[in-house]
Amino acid sequence: MYKRVLLKLSGEFLSGDSGFGISPDTTADLARLVTGALGGTGVELAVVIGGGNLWRGARNGKGMDPATADYIGMLGTVMNAMALQDAMEATGQPTRVMTAIQMHAVAEPYIRRRAMRHLEKGRVVIFGGGNGAPFFTTDTTATLRALEIGADVVLMAKNQVDGVYDSDPRKNPDAVRLDHLSHREVVERRLEVMDATALTLCMDKGLPIVVFDLFQEGNLRRLLTGERVGTLIES
Repeated sequence: MYKRVLLKLSGEFLSGDSGFGISPDTTADLARLVTGALGGTGVELAVVIGGGNLWRGARNGKGMDPATADYIGMLGTVMNAMALQDAMEATGQPTRVMTAIQMHAVAEPYIRRRAMRHLEKGRVVIFGGGNGAPFFTTDTTATLRALEIGADVVLMAKNQVDGVYDSDPRKNPDAVRLDHLSHREVVERRLEVMDATALTLCMDKGLPIVVFDLFQEGNLRRLLTGERVGTLIES
């Protein structure tokens, strides 16, 4: 059973059927799923959420300075973090948003020891604003924050993808799911788990990754209580 985990969520998980923006109902459903799975486990939970439902620098920022486009995307992750915080607190789960880009009126600045203290007190901590620098994805932010707070694992949540496959299961009906891999195998086989910077950092530091379907009933709860779900990637 894990003591502390980092859950990486996609921004699209907040958008509902439209694939864009923030749906209050969908966000509330996600919050209930996460807090319901967490309740009573004693596991300390930190979250990093993407911003692709609001802004993608490579797509929306065409013609812009790339750094500016990335900063806009980082602000989008803060909006998602605030929406998820509101929905989680509506379920009774104490939650804090901490941002790498300081904005004191809406969130706490990211301070490693303060984040760890929140976790020790049973609060879910949502990290927004990326890592404060452009040119890094939220995958890399998730890995960096997981290492900083001493998380046991990075849980890469997917929708309707229950692990890592040898090819894209949405395109190849004969794709085979791989239950266990090493970091090096993922790199050598060029499997799309997370971006290369994040994966290399996990490999260098020996940080395990679990890729799983968040929306398959009971999956997150089983993971938090120590069961094997999805694909485990470790050294």
